[in-house]
Amino acid sequence: MGKVIAVTGKGGTGKTAVTAMLIRHLVKNCGNKYRMLVIDADADANLADALGVTVGKTIGDMREFMQQARFTTSPDTDKQVLFESKLFEILLEEEGYDLLVMGKPEGSGCYCFVNNLLRGIMDKTTANYDLIIIDTPAGLEHFSRKTIPDLDDLIVVTDESRRGLTTGERIRDTAREIDLKYKNLYVVVNKVTPGRRDAVLENARGIGLEVIGTVPYDETLAKFDLVGDPLMGLPDDSPAVQEMVQVAGKLGL
Repeated sequence: MGKVIAVTGKGGTGKTAVTAMLIRHLVKNCGNKYRMLVIDADADANLADALGVTVGKTIGDMREFMQQARFTTSPDTDKQVLFESKLFEILLEEEGYDLLVMGKPEGSGCYCFVNNLLRGIMDKTTANYDLIIIDTPAGLEHFSRKTIPDLDDLIVVTDESRRGLTTGERIRDTAREIDLKYKNLYVVVNKVTPGRRDAVLENARGIGLEVIGTVPYDETLAKFDLVGDPLMGLPDDSPAVQEMVQVAGKLGL
């Protein structure tokens, strides 16, 4: 299996924007160094928009097909072959990376079947990639269900407030409680205002969190978000983009 990085954090911290900018950096600056799989595991599916990708079919759609297939296919049908053929349909091949999107299943019911599909997809595909980046839902419930495999790096995105960093501390403690397997836990602090970086780093050190990036508030990024422009189009001189160069370096990418 390749290197697996999961990005998590409380809703509204800019988790998806940070994920998109990391992918932007890797696509634009690392060439074909990595065979990269990007997974939008959040049912709200905002990462594809941030990357400027139009999504046709999702894992949620695959759920409907696989459930119906139990009644519409012959008992002799090889369900594994059927699974793999459907997976090929929902895997989007983009320049520099492949993309899988969780999406929302139609109809009523919980996400258990979709989560099982995601687990099966990851078991089947991750060995084919050097790098897997997962934009996760807020919270750690999906980790406790063992939907996502053992991680190399768990990145917690927070805001600059002490309360935001405390959320990062809670995520770290919860990850230990549920015995989440990871090698490193890092924090990226987003939307840091001028003059507050040193205080942010000091607060993080005080609670034992390792900060690998302090993404400054970036007016260009804010404008992109406001009108919904893909973050892949951010200019190279964007302060937020430049900070992601440092983040990638500290991740060994």
